Amino acid sequence: MNIKAAMAEAAEAVEHVMDRLLPIPEGPEARVIEAMRYSSLGGGKRFRAFLVLESAKLFAVSSQCALRVAAAVEFLHAYSLIHDDLPAMDDSDLRRGRPSCHKQFDEATAVLAGDGLLTYAFEVLAHENTHADPKVRADLVLALAKASGTQGMVGGQMIDLLAETTPDMDAAQITRLQRMKTAALICFSCEAGAILGKAGPAARHALQFYGQEMGLAFQIGDDLLDVEGDSAETGKPTGLDQAAGKATLVAVQGAESARAHADMLVEQAGSHLDFFDGKATLLKEVARFVINRRS
Repeated sequence: MNIKAAMAEAAEAVEHVMDRLLPIPEGPEARVIEAMRYSSLGGGKRFRAFLVLESAKLFAVSSQCALRVAAAVEFLHAYSLIHDDLPAMDDSDLRRGRPSCHKQFDEATAVLAGDGLLTYAFEVLAHENTHADPKVRADLVLALAKASGTQGMVGGQMIDLLAETTPDMDAAQITRLQRMKTAALICFSCEAGAILGKAGPAARHALQFYGQEMGLAFQIGDDLLDVEGDSAETGKPTGLDQAAGKATLVAVQGAESARAHADMLVEQAGSHLDFFDGKATLLKEVARFVINRRS
């Protein structure tokens, strides 16, 4: 199966689970659930979910367990996009080719929808249906909390906001920012399969290193799309990072050098998968996909 077909199959499977996990209740609280569903269902490549599912296959983890973790990651990712799009953050009116959550509903509902998706992600991980072993569930919760909190996404977003008024950030500082803001959640997605499979330290470290390198390459690909992409293809406005003065490797190094750096990161990421003796072919392929995508 080629990488696009494999990702499409994984996206369909995890979308079904997400839909089932987010039924609309009766009562006035239904509005926030509707906003949560609007922002998390019906769109996106499910890239992080794909990483969860493929890493889980390396350890013969049941598909039910892996799909619940993949859904949790997608719920958390959707929360981050809702909050990123708010006027106080990136102030973007478009996401995945349609109005952002705060434009479709309102800012207060968007904040609550993001909060709801964030907390629900941890509820899904902590549920016994995700894994019979409570230690595995606790390890998943701990790892995702680190990836999404002040040591990861939240801390990276704070640095990103400060960077708009901090001139002359160098490549090392930008790499740290991107390692926290983007690569941390991708790294968790790669490691999740090993956690579910109770794998040893060597396997977990191989997937962690793969996720870190590939996550950085993914962010460079995203930054290149902001400069060179077409909003009709990307589904969101382009040129916003440059207009806001955001710190990116593309801005510091130029598009050509940044693309070469991403190529190097992809090669390094793939080398970590040699640990699995040819069983991680699709994970190697998706690393190349992230820097050649058009959306």
